[in-house]
Order: sequence, then C-alpha cells, then structure tokens
Amino acid sequence: MSIQLAESESQMLGCFPVISQLRPHLEQTKFVEQVRYQMTQGYQLVFLEVEKQAVAIAGFRISNCLASGKFLYIDDLVVDELQRSHSYGQQLFQWLIEYARNYDCKHLSLDSGVQRFAAHRFYLMQRMSITSHHFSMEL
Repeated sequence: MSIQLAESESQMLGCFPVISQLRPHLEQTKFVEQVRYQMTQGYQLVFLEVEKQAVAIAGFRISNCLASGKFLYIDDLVVDELQRSHSYGQQLFQWLIEYARNYDCKHLSLDSGVQRFAAHRFYLMQRMSITSHHFSMEL
C-alpha cells in the first residue's frame, strides 16, 4: 500500500474509475485535461494504491480566507465501492490531515451532499464537526 500525489497522466487515469463513482458526470477522455487545469489553481489529486490499483482518491487544495485563515479543502474523497471497510478512507484522510499540518494549515474542511449519510458517519468518526450549512444556486 502507498499514498502518493498523482502527477503523471497514467496516474491520473488510474484514479478515474474510482473518482467517477463519486463524480459520474465526468468523462474519461476529458478527465486529465480537467485535472491539469484545476492544478493551475492549486488542486492536487492523491491516491491510495493497493497492488498497483488506486482504491481511494482525494482531490484537494490549500487556500486562505478571512473566516478560517489557511486551510486544506477537500473537493473529492472516495473509496472504491468494492474496497470499502478496509480502512483505506481513514488512512487517506489521516494523510490529508498530516499534509495540511505540514503546510501550516489551521483547518481542514469539506462539503458533503445532504444525501450522503454513510459519508457523514465517516466524517463524524474522524472527529470532524458540522460547522455550517452550504448554500448554492445554479446560474
């Protein structure tokens, strides 16, 4: 098992089958281009690999805001549905916490869809707090 940042096109493509379980609207043919574009804005893709297969993926960025100071924001966090209950999500989450600490972040945060009850249980078990409501509108 290893955890590493996806830097090459082949590593990014290896993440696609898992991340598409969370983001089914993504197209594989445009995935690398989208990730590379987001990387210009600070996005990073990290994966936990078991036997040369990505089984857990997180997309994240480090940012600053007046409300929180410097923070690590998790855009995407998913474990392959066939590989759950092996602590891969917890291991990747702990990696993200350490990464945030190493970069002097004061907070780690994410948004989660209101329908994702299993994810909410996981986040609460990781000692996260529900600190706000997220509001949005399509334009």
